[in-house]
Amino acid sequence: MTNMVNKAQGLGLSLITRIAGSEVLDQFKLRKFLEKYLYQSSKMGFKTLSKTQKVFKASSGVSKQRLPNQQKSLFDLSLSEEQQMSCDAMEQFASEVLYPLAAEANNNEQFPAILWQHAADLGLNYYALPEALGGVAAEKNILSNILIAEHLAKGDFSLCTGLLSTFSVINAITQWGSEPVQATYLSSFADDSEIHATFAIQEATPAFNPLELKTKASSANGQYYINGEKTLVILGETADLFLVNAELNGSPEVFIVKRDSSITAQKSPAMGLKATETVSLKFHNTPAELLGDDDFDYLAFLDLGNLMWCAMAVGTCEAVKAYCIQYANERTAFGEPISHRQSIAFMIADMAIEIDAMRMLILNAASLAEAGKPFHREAYLARLLCAEKSMKIGTDGVQILGGHGFTKEHPVERWYRDLRATAILHSGLHA
Repeated sequence: MTNMVNKAQGLGLSLITRIAGSEVLDQFKLRKFLEKYLYQSSKMGFKTLSKTQKVFKASSGVSKQRLPNQQKSLFDLSLSEEQQMSCDAMEQFASEVLYPLAAEANNNEQFPAILWQHAADLGLNYYALPEALGGVAAEKNILSNILIAEHLAKGDFSLCTGLLSTFSVINAITQWGSEPVQATYLSSFADDSEIHATFAIQEATPAFNPLELKTKASSANGQYYINGEKTLVILGETADLFLVNAELNGSPEVFIVKRDSSITAQKSPAMGLKATETVSLKFHNTPAELLGDDDFDYLAFLDLGNLMWCAMAVGTCEAVKAYCIQYANERTAFGEPISHRQSIAFMIADMAIEIDAMRMLILNAASLAEAGKPFHREAYLARLLCAEKSMKIGTDGVQILGGHGFTKEHPVERWYRDLRATAILHSGLHA
């Protein structure tokens, strides 16, 4: 059919060419009439050809051959039943307990003592303790710890940091502690919920590098002693136990230090983390115990701490996003909600995109760590992205609220200041 139409079309064009060159058309004044007729006939001819080709394609009966789907192991981000229950419990605790206390704690620059009882009722420390001591940690549960940090931080970054200080010390001792250290301290944490612990990692040096420490450790008669100064120690004035990094024989190590008279504390309030009562600590020949054995990995110790900061940054960014969505839908300008403005909608959309990207990097690093595989590169990339994008989200949160974002009437200015800690503090927590 198509060939027949093509031949007819060719003969028609040939005839048109011959007639168009004839002078007879002009003599009888038929050129305009014939041109109009030929134009319409030609148009109908091309329509017929086009219709024929479409019908051919539609009625050919040949369908594209598809290869069957192959069953492969998928990249599965779904949570286990236990993890989902933990996330739900932490998120409820964050919204009902942490968030209502956050503003006053920030203004008073004081960690609410009542929170310790709430944490005990929640059983937070038991998520870190091994099953043999009444806890729920049957094996490495780094992913679960990351999820706990993220969902608690939806209530408040600072209060979450304070609550997770003891929790993180237990994690570190469970992960790295020698047998004598675990026998002594883990059982104490299991028996007494009023023991509080924290990390002394940061030093007051420009561009602090945790691999180059001014705090020094020495040994004499089988006893270790620490000399030096640490800053931005979370709840350092009231903690009973410290994990302190110090240089020993040219290499960084981590030590367990019990509070005694050789340690002096001085308040060092920071831009953010107001409720964590940050202090500087000076150690003067302070007795210490080495945390781990020969299998201790100092770099992994730092990376697991940084992942906790990243997880809390994601949780706080989720709080920023949720607050901005509610504000943008309720705040009207020129007769409509400001969420109808593309500039506002795009900023909130960017928040969602960056939060998902941060979470993916964190979960990737944490899953590798839990599997016992190298994860330093992934943890480093997660920290870089979270340090940058969490501050961008904090800034945009203040920007969306305009003048309101600069006041203490709304929590975004507090979240903005707290999120800066993601890029500043090294470790200080542990997954």
